Amino acid sequence: MVNRKEKEKQKTRVTEIFGFEKRAEQELPLFLANVPAGFPSPADDYIDRKLDLNEFLVKHPAATFFVRVEGESMTGAGIHSGDILIVDRALEPADRKIVIANVNGDLTVKRIRQIKNKLYLAAENPDFDSIEINEEEGLTIWGVVTCVLHQLT
Repeated sequence: MVNRKEKEKQKTRVTEIFGFEKRAEQELPLFLANVPAGFPSPADDYIDRKLDLNEFLVKHPAATFFVRVEGESMTGAGIHSGDILIVDRALEPADRKIVIANVNGDLTVKRIRQIKNKLYLAAENPDFDSIEINEEEGLTIWGVVTCVLHQLT
């Protein structure tokens, strides 16, 4: 059993913040056919066009930044310790969106939940409690998470 102090250490929090700077076009091949999860057909391996990952992943360059996270409270949303999140400040935070929030000076990653006129920052791991936001809490939403980048190996 993990005690409350240990849980606090394990909350998913922001450890690094990176600005977005488009330095160069980086176009990679985009194949026309979808890739099946079974045996691929050699007849489908032709390129439709080039894909620029900056264009695909970043919709509002002037309002986008990246953060690296640490902790396990958002694993149910596919966010793991060490992942980099793409965050867009141009998007409106809303119910069920995952956000970067500053709560009383601490940056955290949580899902916004509005339930019966109450606002919560919800963890996506049953081992962690949601944070109820009341008028005494100092809450600032830094942006909405649009993408999670993590290594598979």
